[in-house]
Order: sequence, then structure tokens, then C-alpha cells
Amino acid sequence: MNLIIDTGNTRTKIAVFKLDSLIHLEKIKTKKILLEVKKIVKRYTINKAIVSSVAKFSTEISLFLSKNDIKVINLNAKTKIPFKNLYKTPETLGVDRIALMASAQKNYPNKNVLVIDAGTCITYDLINTNKEYFGGAIAPGVKMKYEALHQFTANLPLLKPKANTQIGNSTKNAIHQGVINGTILEIEGIINQYQNNNDNLTIVLTGGDTFFLAKLLKSSIFANPNFLLEGLNYILNYNS
Repeated sequence: MNLIIDTGNTRTKIAVFKLDSLIHLEKIKTKKILLEVKKIVKRYTINKAIVSSVAKFSTEISLFLSKNDIKVINLNAKTKIPFKNLYKTPETLGVDRIALMASAQKNYPNKNVLVIDAGTCITYDLINTNKEYFGGAIAPGVKMKYEALHQFTANLPLLKPKANTQIGNSTKNAIHQGVINGTILEIEGIINQYQNNNDNLTIVLTGGDTFFLAKLLKSSIFANPNFLLEGLNYILNYNS
């Protein structure tokens, strides 16, 4: 079985795959990773593991896995991947985006695929029919926009995300309208831009805000919150 550890900007996902099937998933605070990994190793027969982290990652976990005879891959720019990475600065490319492109290549082979990852940031990445990846875009995520309005103004409150289709007839409604409606228009606009330049485009929405945003989008998309984990599992198997 495969152990997948994905540490993002706000939380960590720990998953167990049996072949291509996700059989266990935990979403935890980053400081609890080692404790959770020990529980999983005790419960499952783990043969190999992959670690993906957009922030600094404790070496304790890798050392623990190695001591338990579990082969560990720390995903980075030098890891063997199943697509052509043509990003001009591959050493600065986030490992999360690498995993997403691997997942797109596996799940939708020989297609143009736009992956939208709606988390702390919203990233847009395209892999084409020739398995080529050139790059994409990075924008502030929904919660980051709310926090920015609160932190960089004197009087605007910090609100939790809320869909709002009506005119902003109060300060709170105006914030919701600006953040949520602005984000939806941004996503729809970028989708249209990519569709104009890529035939038969497949669109995947993933990340922490997957289902919140999927209900508001008009474009035809595939919503898959575990898309990144599937990509990490694919990379791990690809390197075995």
C-alpha cells in the first residue's frame, strides 16, 4: 500500500492508496503529522510513501518511515514525472502543481486539461494532448481575499465565505458580492480564455473550496477534491 502525505499552506492530508483506490484519508493540523503517520503504519502494511510539501517539512517523518523499511520519495523538481515540464523556472514550481498535472495526465490522457485548484491560492494549470506543461496562473484564494479586505482597511470586518447573488445593499453583502462574485467571474473568464485556445478542453476543479465554488460555476467541470492525492499516488507508482 502507498502512503501519501500532502502538506499545504493551511493543513495536511494523509492518505493511503491500495493500487489506484483511496482507502483512507485524514485531514489534520501539520503539527500532528508524525503521530498520525505512526497510527497509519501500525494499521496498514505500507510499502512506499511520497511526501509533498509547499512549506518546510520535518525530517522526523522521513526518518521514521525509513526506519520502518518504507521507501520514501520527497517530491521536488528533480523527481521523475510522467509529463514534459517546460516551465521556465522548474525549481520554483510548487510540488502541488506538479502533482495536479500528473493526475491530469493519468485521469485524462491525450487531452487538453485545465486544472483549477481552489485553496489558499487559486492556481490554473494546463497540460496539453502532447503531455506538455508550460505553466498557468496563481491568484489569491477566497479566504485570502476576505482576509486582505480586513487587514488592509481600517473598518471592514473579517467575514466567512458566503454565496451572495444580490446587490451589496450592506457592507457585509458588498464584501460577499465583491469576493465571491469576483472570484466566479475570474474563474469563468479564465476558463473561456483557455477554451478559446485549446480544443475539447477538460476542466477539473479541486482544492478546499471545490464544492463551494462548483455550485456557483456555470461552466461544465469535473469536481474532484482528491485530485492532487491521486496525482501523488501516480507519481509514486511511476517512480517504482
